[in-house]
Amino acid sequence: MGILGNSLVTAASFFAMEAVAWAGHKYIMHGLGWSLHRSHHEDHDGWFEINDLYGAGFGLLAVATFVWFAPLWPPLYWIAVGVTLYGVAYFVVHDGLVHQRWPFHHKPRHPYLKRLVQAHKLHHAVEGRTECVSFGFLYAPPVRRLKQHLVRLHAAGRRLRPEPGE
Repeated sequence: MGILGNSLVTAASFFAMEAVAWAGHKYIMHGLGWSLHRSHHEDHDGWFEINDLYGAGFGLLAVATFVWFAPLWPPLYWIAVGVTLYGVAYFVVHDGLVHQRWPFHHKPRHPYLKRLVQAHKLHHAVEGRTECVSFGFLYAPPVRRLKQHLVRLHAAGRRLRPEPGE
């Protein structure tokens, strides 16, 4: 495959990862894997949370793909590049921009980045693992729609986390 084909495989892998991450976040992290992911939804001291083991595991899977599997089928190398680039984007946007887990803080000015931050804050607005909204990391539905969903949950008696300052 030439440079164009490799680039297309990398880009397709990157964009497909948002769907994979959405499904993994909704059905694994908020499902059977809640025991690890819970730490991400609770207050804690320090910069490490048990949920970070997911990122470490995904990183090891990417390394294994590069080292052991890509030599068996070369297109896997470019798929792994796309997955790795998605992981970097996730780290920058989710851990850095949304949760401010870096030693410096950045307030987003771009409307889409603001939307990502707002959507993820709404994801954390529900106590517990069920009835959350916005499971993606690099795509966020319109905030208006997410708020409407949370209002319906609240009207149905679902406990929401109080906003800071309330």
